[in-house]
Amino acid sequence: MKKLLVLTALFITPLFMMAQDAEETEAPKDGWHKAGNISLLFNQAAFNHEWTGGGSSNYSANLGLTYDANYRKGKLTWDNRIMADYGISRIRDDEYTRKTNDRLELNSIVGKQLNESLWYFSYFLNFKTQFASGYTYGTDAENNVTRDETTKFLSPGYLQTGPGMLWKKNDNLKVNIAPATARLIFVASEFTDVGNDPLAIAAFNESPYFGVEANETTRFEFGASVSAYAKINLMENIAMENVLSLFSNYLEDPQNVDIDYTMNLVMSVNKWITANATFQAIYDDNAVKGFQIREGLGIGVTYGF
Repeated sequence: MKKLLVLTALFITPLFMMAQDAEETEAPKDGWHKAGNISLLFNQAAFNHEWTGGGSSNYSANLGLTYDANYRKGKLTWDNRIMADYGISRIRDDEYTRKTNDRLELNSIVGKQLNESLWYFSYFLNFKTQFASGYTYGTDAENNVTRDETTKFLSPGYLQTGPGMLWKKNDNLKVNIAPATARLIFVASEFTDVGNDPLAIAAFNESPYFGVEANETTRFEFGASVSAYAKINLMENIAMENVLSLFSNYLEDPQNVDIDYTMNLVMSVNKWITANATFQAIYDDNAVKGFQIREGLGIGVTYGF
């Protein structure tokens, strides 16, 4: 738990210091406060047959949705957020269209304010998975491109829930600490079914599928989680959103903290046109023994509602 708090401080403290310098907002009113945006980002490059400088025609597109529905009544708060992203890319003469981004996530947290402080007793729920199948690509003996399905919708899927304490300055600056969090990882049996051969089972369990062992479809973990959210207006028409999630499993290797950090930088040209930059870093030793890094940059159309 101490390691989670240290990591949270390292990631979030500089952001909090910047946010504290921002102008104070009015006290929130009771009732529902809803807002969302949908964006379509597109990148494209084209070359004709006479082009001698090298390169392949390609395109990529990313569709994103964020929707917040927050409720307040007296000292009771209930914050909900849905995040969905799906991106694809295609290179000319490539047999397959490939994914560049795929996420579906729901966060919900209810809190009861402690006296007149910024602290709340809380209970949270987090669910995340992906929309479509993911593949690894290779070549066969005839140098043809091959692909193997490695993930799909609800495989893996993650469900976390537990009580804790929420520190909330406003909707744009909050941290939730949950020292008794239950996490369930669930996967499709087609990825873990190896039959009853003891050697095959032992070999599979040396590197389980997202931590789920041979012939199983779920993995239960119990530990501590920390989630933080900070949105900062860097200057006029430029906003930076930071989302951090940490989890330590008490039952196995608690020192190996799972990390999921996302930074979204939104630069508004006008009401409809925006440029977006995204950076995401994930560490989950049940999936990969190292950091997973994703970066994206594009310009497109955004609609707020």
